[in-house]
Amino acid sequence: MHRITLTRPDDWHLHLRDGIAMAAVVAATARCFRRAIIMPNLIPPITTVDQALAYRTRICAALPADSHFNPLMTLYLTDNTPISEIIKAKDSQEVVAVKYYPAGATTHSEFGVTDLRRVWQVLETMQTYDLPLLIHGEVTANSIDVFDREKIFIEYVLDPLLENFPSLRVIFEHITTQEAVEYVTAMTNKNLAATITAHHLLMNRNDLFKGGIRPHHYCLPILKREAHRQALLKAATSGSPKFFLGTDSAPHAQTAKETACGCAGIYTAPAALELYAEAFEQVQALDKLEGFASFYGADFYHLPRSTEMVTLEKHPWQMPTHFPFGDSHVIPIRAGETISWQQVPH
Repeated sequence: MHRITLTRPDDWHLHLRDGIAMAAVVAATARCFRRAIIMPNLIPPITTVDQALAYRTRICAALPADSHFNPLMTLYLTDNTPISEIIKAKDSQEVVAVKYYPAGATTHSEFGVTDLRRVWQVLETMQTYDLPLLIHGEVTANSIDVFDREKIFIEYVLDPLLENFPSLRVIFEHITTQEAVEYVTAMTNKNLAATITAHHLLMNRNDLFKGGIRPHHYCLPILKREAHRQALLKAATSGSPKFFLGTDSAPHAQTAKETACGCAGIYTAPAALELYAEAFEQVQALDKLEGFASFYGADFYHLPRSTEMVTLEKHPWQMPTHFPFGDSHVIPIRAGETISWQQVPH
């Protein structure tokens, strides 16, 4: 297969940053995605509907003039999130979910939830008003190996959460392990789904160390063993509506990555859909890409599927070594390397 035409997909997990940095990267997503769930972990975090709508206005102002891209906003859940903001979000068509970061789990998560029991009433309200909860699924205790954080989270946090809130729609974001795949697959509760990134489909933890430490391959949740990558590939290409696309594209300035304590995040937006095509092609499952990329996420969020189309062709091209990022640069995934697929005008 050398040409694929599919319904224009959506990105159900995206970091855009803000200001001139955001303005430098938003078009990379808008070129191929119709909508995206925008993460709220700015400094300061987006904790209110008014802040989310103001952020959305800034994003829309930075889009190309002919763009129809629709940013969907989220609230950052904290120990002190008021119930009134949940109700206000449900009344807003632009704010569609609430994001749960365990405190200290990833970039700008220091304002996150320290104990789910502190937000029990908020979760009850979200369940009542059918507002989805987006979960960064890792425990953060120093005693837990970084490669085991997701597995431990399932047992000690996610399982009790779903037991107590069976009607709450939950997206287990950017899953990385065989255990997560097996848990989501076995769960009979239709209110649980999971997103999978392109980089976790294409890379394992060896890619962190090829030829030396590779800071631009460092992300959280961290890359795992090959067995986990294979499990993710199987899930993504299974045709199950429980799994759908979420890039977790996360740009950082080059200097913030190439430093003594580099930031977590991989910038995949310039070739996001193309990279998913590469992954699906690896297992001869390109016929499954449209459901994963274009249908299942919209269905889970109770949103209409896109009516636009996008086309990819098997046409190798070289990823630039860097892109402008405010007053700095951002290094993309596969910088200076070949990408097999390319989006073409439809």
